Amino acid sequence: MTDWTSGYVADVGYTYGYYDFLNPLRVNLALLKAGLAPPQVATACELGFGQGLSVNVHGAASGVQWYGTDFNPAQAGYAQALADGIDGGPRLFDQSFAEFCGRADLPDFDFIGIHGIWSWISDENRAVIVDFVRRKLKAGGVLYISYNTQPGHAAMVPMRDLMTQHAATLTPPGAGVLAKVEGALAFANRLMAADPLYARANPQIAERVKRMETLDRHYLAHEYFNRDWLPMSFADMAGLLSSAKLDFACSAAFNDLVVALNVTPEQQALLKELSDPTFRESVYDFMVCQQFRRDYWIKGKRRLQAIECADQVRAQRVVLCEPPETIVLTIKGALGEGTLSEAIYTPLVKLLGDHAVRTLGEIEAALRGENITLAQLHEACLLLAHKGVLTSAQEPAVAEARRPHTDRLNRRLLRQARGGAEVSTLASPVTGNGIAAGRFQQLFVGAILQGRQHPSEWAHQAWQALKASQQTITKNGVALIGDEQNLAELASQATEFRERRLPLLRAMGII
Repeated sequence: MTDWTSGYVADVGYTYGYYDFLNPLRVNLALLKAGLAPPQVATACELGFGQGLSVNVHGAASGVQWYGTDFNPAQAGYAQALADGIDGGPRLFDQSFAEFCGRADLPDFDFIGIHGIWSWISDENRAVIVDFVRRKLKAGGVLYISYNTQPGHAAMVPMRDLMTQHAATLTPPGAGVLAKVEGALAFANRLMAADPLYARANPQIAERVKRMETLDRHYLAHEYFNRDWLPMSFADMAGLLSSAKLDFACSAAFNDLVVALNVTPEQQALLKELSDPTFRESVYDFMVCQQFRRDYWIKGKRRLQAIECADQVRAQRVVLCEPPETIVLTIKGALGEGTLSEAIYTPLVKLLGDHAVRTLGEIEAALRGENITLAQLHEACLLLAHKGVLTSAQEPAVAEARRPHTDRLNRRLLRQARGGAEVSTLASPVTGNGIAAGRFQQLFVGAILQGRQHPSEWAHQAWQALKASQQTITKNGVALIGDEQNLAELASQATEFRERRLPLLRAMGII
């Protein structure tokens, strides 16, 4: 019998994560930082969409026509059910990469996104994907791809192999993959406690195993227990993608675009000496001990003149997507945590604190008295976006046209929140992407959309949903008991939601 899974974990579903990296609108700020022309995206494709939350959010919230596939029929079925409520929504399939990439009815694409699958599939599937990108990505189009890299994973390879060997040979017959994960983790901890010389030579391994104990077991199953697991060097990736006529554009991790956060002046000087861009990226990975790359690649890289690039930077729309009072002016890079300049970031956050969409040109004009340059504003927006407190925004006409589609998707997600906390994202027509909203916040939104006006009413409705699911609230590690305690906690959270989160969600077009 043919193994339709190709060695990939299929008996437990993947997590319901949302990944902003797959949003084509996000590309613009990064490519313009590199002086490159961004594409105009009308068609896009996601390969290996998992539960399909990202592709559905992006399909509902933007005017882009999305396509995608995931080999797991359970995951594809859930994603298709979400897409059913979106007019002209994503066209999603439950096909293998070979089947999907061989379809004759697919358009050419302006953007192809591949997140979280490249390192966990076979060489044969990687070859299928490279050929697909070669044939179907338009000239000027962008590929987003993420993958495990060698410098940060070199010491973990033997440990991962040992854990999968334990799962395959020492787990009781008939045990599911989650039991295999638990057994392998338990053994790995026993091994570390025995103080093997390998752990002494690689002290970070014990810390990584300890950190794995805190992670979702479904995530760990998909991350470490597939048949294939291949951290790859940047040079090997560049060699594969060159056959698809792709050039490296820049990192999709925006903090990587500000080198001072990640490498010392001495390291910067060494990097500047390296004329070969592929070798330079490889050396950079060693300097930061890179574990996971997120990169943009272009088919046909076109550099902009400085004046043209500045004009396009000024035209970019952004919006603050977190309450300004919650924003801390620090940023993490490979060198540790740094402090963002108050002279730049304080007036910028204050200006954007009303959650109105503005172009960088409008921001530049409004802050002219602060002596902040356009380049500084551009970099500030990149770092605030990296922190998840700022995001690109769409033209008002596009946002208005997409509102009915995001409303339908969000209603579907709000109904799901009554029974569980799997999804923590709602779709925004203003930004074209997902905005974080935890389960209780979603329950409050659902109550508001049903006409409930007071936080006490939102709390009551949320508590009824929790009780129907036989769930209670845990506060400070202690489960709350009875109606009174649970309602009091929900009322407190609902009041805070009204003051802090509700104005933001209204500005994002979610309510």
